[in-house]
Amino acid sequence: MATSENTNHLTEEREKSGTEPSRRFSIAPMMDWTTPHFRYLARILSRRALLYTEMVTTGALIHGDTQRFLRHDPAEYPLALQLGGSNPDELAECAKLAEEYGFSEVNLNVGCPSDRVQNNMIGACLMGHPDKVAEGVAAMKAATSLPVTVKHRIGINGRESWEELCEFIEKVSAVGCNTFIAHARIAILEGLSPKENRDIPPLKYDWVYRLKQTYPDLEIIINGGIKTIDECHDHLRHTDGVMLGREAYHNPWLLTEVDPEFFGEQAPVASRHEALRAMFPFIQKELDRGVYLTHIIRHIMGLFLGMPGGRQFRRHLSENANKPGSGLEVVEQALAKVREPEAVLEN
Repeated sequence: MATSENTNHLTEEREKSGTEPSRRFSIAPMMDWTTPHFRYLARILSRRALLYTEMVTTGALIHGDTQRFLRHDPAEYPLALQLGGSNPDELAECAKLAEEYGFSEVNLNVGCPSDRVQNNMIGACLMGHPDKVAEGVAAMKAATSLPVTVKHRIGINGRESWEELCEFIEKVSAVGCNTFIAHARIAILEGLSPKENRDIPPLKYDWVYRLKQTYPDLEIIINGGIKTIDECHDHLRHTDGVMLGREAYHNPWLLTEVDPEFFGEQAPVASRHEALRAMFPFIQKELDRGVYLTHIIRHIMGLFLGMPGGRQFRRHLSENANKPGSGLEVVEQALAKVREPEAVLEN
C-alpha cells in the first residue's frame, strides 16, 4: 500500500503513465463503494479506466489518520483523489498530500447533496458559491502540479438556470480548472435524501452537451444514470468523456469492455474466474494485514451477476466470509459454484 515512505517511487510510477490521465472513461467516486478493494478489482478488469477514491474531507485528512484515508496500491493507477471541503488553505494542504502519495489527479466534490456535508460547506451546496469554489481551486492549483478537476451538479434548487450554471463554469475555469465532470441533474438540498437525489431530479444530458458546445476548450465529462457501453458511445459524440457510477459497481464485468471499446486495446482478462483468481494475492495480503474477509468480498459480489451459479456464489460468501478465520478457501469454494467456460485470450 502507498505510504509517504515510498513517495518518490510512486511519483515516478505516476509520471511514467503521463501526468494527465485519460478521462474518456472513468468510475465515479462513491462513498463506501470505491474502496481500495473495489478499485483493485476494477483495475484487473480495465487497465485504462480512470478510478476515483471515495470522497475524503479535508478535515479527515489533516486531523485524522492520513495514511489510512490515502491508502492505495500502485496497481490502481491511474487513480484520482476526491476531496470534500471549501477552505482554500486546507484544500491546498490536501492537494499537496495527493501529490506526495502518488495520485494522478485531485478532484473537488461540488456534487454531494448530503445534509451532513452541507453544514460544513462541502459538496453540492457550493454550486451556490462559485467564487468560493474558484478560490479553493486556485489554492489547489498553486499547491500541486497534479491536474485539479471539479465534479459538480448542473445546479441546485433555487439556483438551477442555465445562466447560473455558466456563471459557475466561467468563474472556476478562470482560475485554471480545465476539466468539469457534470452530473446531469440538479441537487435538491432540502427534502430529498442522497439516494433520492440520484434518481428523482430529472436527467438533462442536453445541458452537459450544451456545456461542451459553449466551452469547446474545456474538457467536459458526463455523469449520471449511464448504464451501458452503447450509451457511453452516444454520450461521447457530444462530450469528452463518460463517468459511470452504480452500474460499474453492481456489474463490474462491464469494465472488460472499456479497453477494447474506448482505447482499442485487448481486455486484460478473458473470464470472471481469471479476474477473481488474479485478485487472490491482493486478498491474501489484506487478510495478512488483519482485514476481515467480509470487508473485502462485499466489493466483488457483482462479478458473477447473471451467470449460472452467481446467486449461489454470493450466498456462499455472505454465509461464510464473516466466520472467524475465514480466508481464501471460502472464496475458492464460492468460485466452484459458478459455471463459466474458461476463455483463452487471443494472441
